[in-house]
Amino acid sequence: MDIPRIPLGSWIETGLTWLTSEYSSVTRGISRFTQTGIDVLNDSLMWLPEWALLALIALLCWKLAGTRLAIGAIAGLALIWNLGLWNPMIETLTLVVFATFVAVIIALPVGITAALSDRLYRFIMPTLDFMQTMPAFVYLIPAIPFFGIGSVSAIFATVIFSMPPAIRFTTLGIRQVPVELIEAADAYGATRSQKLFKVQLPLSLPTVMAGINQTIMLALSMVVIAAMIGADGLGSEVWRAIQRLRPGDGFEAGIAVVILAMLLDRLTQSLRKTRQ
Repeated sequence: MDIPRIPLGSWIETGLTWLTSEYSSVTRGISRFTQTGIDVLNDSLMWLPEWALLALIALLCWKLAGTRLAIGAIAGLALIWNLGLWNPMIETLTLVVFATFVAVIIALPVGITAALSDRLYRFIMPTLDFMQTMPAFVYLIPAIPFFGIGSVSAIFATVIFSMPPAIRFTTLGIRQVPVELIEAADAYGATRSQKLFKVQLPLSLPTVMAGINQTIMLALSMVVIAAMIGADGLGSEVWRAIQRLRPGDGFEAGIAVVILAMLLDRLTQSLRKTRQ
């Protein structure tokens, strides 16, 4: 017996076509604003000489995490500079910083609201499961009709892909605050905002930082994938090496991605330990 096929793909295409036609002025405005932000941040990092930025990053690592990470940062970044991948590394760092900033700005209020509202919590958890299990490549598909080929589409896809851990960990951190402390705050007559900003958020900060760390790692992995839709950076170097069958160039760019990921991970972990 033939079962009629549900035209799910056609429905999704119709919805995307309607959204792109009805809100084209909005997407153009977001695209211009985002591209300006990316250009400003990228030009600022590019303006500094390589040695100066390397010294600043090493100083930041030494201040936040100690001598070992500072030495590792100098060695890793010097290798990237030597391989001629400094500019692609800066472009990747710009995309990661920009996408993480947008993802965290959206995720923190959503996570806090989901922690305080059982109804939103029941809705948001299955949604986050859906977002985290969806293959990363799928997020590139709707980005192109909204924002075209390039860095803005990469940012859009990266924000959607990397946001769930920040929401989930924020919600988890606030919900794990001991009930006794909440009751003590109530006993002293604390308002809802006082409980949130003086008890729940400070105590949940290590868990929130763990979520931001996960968001940064997912953003870095996604901006590499986003090279397929025209994003610049180390991902485009890997993609170009695959297309030209040049495995050596691909591995060099891959090693640069690993160095950048380790630096960002250790820095955010040191911030988390400082907060603890």
